[in-house]
Amino acid sequence: MTTKTKNLIYFEKWMDPVAETMLAGETDINLQKLTFDTAEDDNWAVVEQAHGIQLLPTIETKRPFFPERALIERCPDLLAFSVTGAGYDMVDVEACTEAGVLLVNQGGSNAESVAQHVLGLMLVLSKQIIQGDRRMRQGPDGWGRWDFLGRELTGQTLGIIGLGNVGRRVAELATGMFNMKVLAYDPYISEDNFRQRGATPVGFDDIFSQSDFVSVNCPLTEETTAMIGDRQYRMMKPSAYFITTARGGIHDEAALAGVLSENLIAGAGLDVFDPEPPPADHPLMALDNVIISPHVAGITAECTYKMASWAAEQWVSIFKGERPPRLINSDAWDLYRERFESITGAPVEK
Repeated sequence: MTTKTKNLIYFEKWMDPVAETMLAGETDINLQKLTFDTAEDDNWAVVEQAHGIQLLPTIETKRPFFPERALIERCPDLLAFSVTGAGYDMVDVEACTEAGVLLVNQGGSNAESVAQHVLGLMLVLSKQIIQGDRRMRQGPDGWGRWDFLGRELTGQTLGIIGLGNVGRRVAELATGMFNMKVLAYDPYISEDNFRQRGATPVGFDDIFSQSDFVSVNCPLTEETTAMIGDRQYRMMKPSAYFITTARGGIHDEAALAGVLSENLIAGAGLDVFDPEPPPADHPLMALDNVIISPHVAGITAECTYKMASWAAEQWVSIFKGERPPRLINSDAWDLYRERFESITGAPVEK
């Protein structure tokens, strides 16, 4: 009988059980499930022997098992971390790279679900669907249907911050379904990329001053933290809407509540907060022109299946010594090759 020599651990669950089914058939992967209810020392005894760690989303991960330098130093045989979806803001990427530990994500697996959520928020806001629903539940008196005059999306201008997998799909849906004009800001792609992705490149401030809808679709990084604040909101049209399905921490929530309270913009659709979940008395929750969802833009049956199956496929590649397709810290590759060969005694591709 073949000994399963690669220890792959995860806490609680995968996004979809398909990953467990896929990995169960791998002859050299020892898949181990841990729970946060287990004694911490017992969990550490397993974690310290891990070759790979499949991570939960940030808000579901508990300390001290965050993917940070202290954990990496306690795991001498660790080869890689894999995050659930596209975001990896909780991972100490620098510490991974210095140690020769790979970080992979499932970028693109959530693009369709998140993009549809963006369009859903745009429709719900512009048609005042939630406002109408809330008022009708209070009874038939004191309102009329003209109080909920809506607007079409057709022909309006959408400004996208971050034209990656999600932003590109948002642009495709907006132009294909509603013939919207799409502007985008993304300093990491070329003008040809903008054209290929159906958007016109503009400056950061232009996104806010020229758009009827602003959609934030970039990752949370040192560069994007607190990138959007009072100055940007006040550039927006009084009829414009602010939407984010990215990460809390990119936009200033207090400043957004301020401009909405002053009726300086028309409304907001928010799937992310900092921290999550937000407190019940959060000022944005008191505003009728704010639509919120609990960080579920990527939580669909189709998306969770893709995230789990893509992650399983990458683990198989990693443990075979192959370069994974969605490698985040490519600078770690050379040191990782040495680490992999030292730990496993097997070669890794160049």
